Amino acid sequence: MEENMERPENEDGELFEHHRVVASKGQVPLRVDKFLMNFIENATRNKIQQSAKDGHVWVNDQIVKSNYKVKAGDEVKVLFEHPPHEFLLVPEDIPLDIVYEDDVLLVVNKPAGMVVHPGHGNYSGTLINALIHHTDNLPSNSNERPGLVHRIDKDTSGLLVVAKTEAAMTHLAKQFFDKTSEREYIALVWGNIEEDEGTVEGHVGRNPKNRLQMHVFPEGEEGKEAVTHFKVLERLGYVTLVSCKLETGRTHQIRVHMKYIGHTLFNDERYGGEKILKGTTFTKYKQFVENTFKLLPRQALHAKTLGFVHPVTGEHMSFDSEIPDDMANAIEKWRSYSKNSTA
Repeated sequence: MEENMERPENEDGELFEHHRVVASKGQVPLRVDKFLMNFIENATRNKIQQSAKDGHVWVNDQIVKSNYKVKAGDEVKVLFEHPPHEFLLVPEDIPLDIVYEDDVLLVVNKPAGMVVHPGHGNYSGTLINALIHHTDNLPSNSNERPGLVHRIDKDTSGLLVVAKTEAAMTHLAKQFFDKTSEREYIALVWGNIEEDEGTVEGHVGRNPKNRLQMHVFPEGEEGKEAVTHFKVLERLGYVTLVSCKLETGRTHQIRVHMKYIGHTLFNDERYGGEKILKGTTFTKYKQFVENTFKLLPRQALHAKTLGFVHPVTGEHMSFDSEIPDDMANAIEKWRSYSKNSTA
């Protein structure tokens, strides 16, 4: 599958292309509204059907209805009269937890629930909206996203470095590309990891069956190289607290790598971690887990430390952040449960 977003010319009142997807060779006939739901995050089938009714869904440059059956090789586009919202960035006065800042970069501690950059269904309240209010003239990366050198998921908390100049952007991006930056995440995962430490390797790419998920391709036949080093910090019975250090930085890398080795992140809804994957069948235990889900209504993942070389001074910089309360409370609840159940 091929997927991208563009900003076409609009000199003569043409429509703006918001999404374009080319169906793979193995695509079985599927209604276009169902087909697009696999690619457009946060889009409901009703919204897609309304877009088709309004004449905004095109296949092979022809307007189609929502019941059109997509087949292999079809080029499916969603077109609107307005440009994609990520090209209409509006500065917003949103508080930022800035850990460090100078003339060329800043390090921010992102809270869980904040989207990093605008996209479908999230056009305001993002980290970028806050950054462009805080700092004028941020340089854009290759995806036209101001200041971003790397990103973390909406429901992952933790540290991000932001470039304030073109030179800093280039220098920092190279460090991430060359794998010389340092990133440690803390995760709470389902199950008892028997090894004290280990490395997960396996190319990561889009899941062909669900394009909103990533998937591990162990033979490297698809996706990009991905390497995660993990170390057990604490075993808490039916869950384990681990440190994960990234050698590469692929989308959902830790989430999909840990699931791949049988240890899905606690309460990671996209990858099935919101179900009770380990433990007893007792009603009391089920209630305990559900209460812990309420304490931590997101995947248990925090970008705790970040290290890189300063683009101007050459100094090695290292930053650390506290595990946020929601995740710390969930860990403490498991710690207490583990002690009581083995007492």
